[in-house]
Amino acid sequence: MHTTLADFIATTAAGEEASEILRKCVHCGFCNATCPTYRLLGDELDGPRGRIYQIKEMLEGAEPAASVLQHLDRCLGCRACETTCPSGVEYGKLLDTGRELAEQRVQRGRWSQLQRRVLRWMFPFPLRIAPWLRLAMRVRPLLPRVLAAHVPPVLTPPGAWPEARHARRMVALAGCVQSVATPATSAAAARVLDRSGISLVTAPAAGCCGALSHHLAAREEGLDFARRNIDAWIPLLEAGAEAVVASASGCGLHLRDYGRLLASDAAYAEKAARVSAAVRDLTEVVPLPAAGASPQRLRVAVHTPCTLQHGQHLGGRVEALLRATGCELLPVADAGTCCGSAGSYSLLQSELSSQLGDARARALQAGAPDVVVTANVGCQLQLAGRCTAPVRHWIEVLDEATRVL
Repeated sequence: MHTTLADFIATTAAGEEASEILRKCVHCGFCNATCPTYRLLGDELDGPRGRIYQIKEMLEGAEPAASVLQHLDRCLGCRACETTCPSGVEYGKLLDTGRELAEQRVQRGRWSQLQRRVLRWMFPFPLRIAPWLRLAMRVRPLLPRVLAAHVPPVLTPPGAWPEARHARRMVALAGCVQSVATPATSAAAARVLDRSGISLVTAPAAGCCGALSHHLAAREEGLDFARRNIDAWIPLLEAGAEAVVASASGCGLHLRDYGRLLASDAAYAEKAARVSAAVRDLTEVVPLPAAGASPQRLRVAVHTPCTLQHGQHLGGRVEALLRATGCELLPVADAGTCCGSAGSYSLLQSELSSQLGDARARALQAGAPDVVVTANVGCQLQLAGRCTAPVRHWIEVLDEATRVL
């Protein structure tokens, strides 16, 4: 796709990256076939190809219409289009640039601005969100469906976190909304790794990965979260920690991008690249369980988050780990389809998100599973309010199964 960038961005790093991405696009339209919003709405402007054209026009200096914000906001950022694209177009990077430009050049409505500010103020901070979550749980039956669907009816107790006793150590990303909404996840990961001779430790000074701010076009705020985490983790990596482990696939995908996002920051570029290189998804560090089936022969339906399969290209790993314990994995239709969570998307684009969530829940429950598992806190909350079977992080099921192996 031929592009002539406007002077304001032509010689910047973002402009050079965008130009390279656009050159790869042959506007074939294969991406639309797997785009959740295009499949729902049938509007070219709500598919990857149409969004690429809108971003291209802004990069070339055209004044964007107010509708551009709406079309970019409707994108889930699921990256299914990247998996489908025969030319290797890195749409996710282009989307980040496009959203930032649109935010700068189109006046967002006051209500929309307020929503985003509230989300950015609350969700990255466990101490802020915890009291609101407890209140929401108490009044859950009274909440609108769009909100109630994201409020867990009960919180699974985390259980014991093993003390650090092994020579091998890894650092857990534990300072986000997951620690409040699904507190059992990180503790289960620590127990499973402990049985494998690895101690999972935390860095109290670390916090949110910054993905929420980044995807809401608050770039500098997101980079500040990244810098805080880098400062907290570098000493642990220098002391011998093998990896930074993310049990939420969405966070893990963003952590892998720290090096690129901070490449122009002289004080952090090298450290950010080191952290990115050390990031591992939990599926990459948990070894296959020893041979032998668990007596809990569960019928399991697996929802693989978009951030795991399309973003990190780690699809199939959850299934392999659960299969090794003797779980029966049920076939699930449209396995590559987004559940509609996408971080803050489920609150900001509730109608589209609900349609996708309901469809995904139906597909997951078609085989009457004992449990539905996933690998991301947002997906877990999105599906838990829609599935009759319990929805859990896969590491919790693995933790219970391997206790008796």
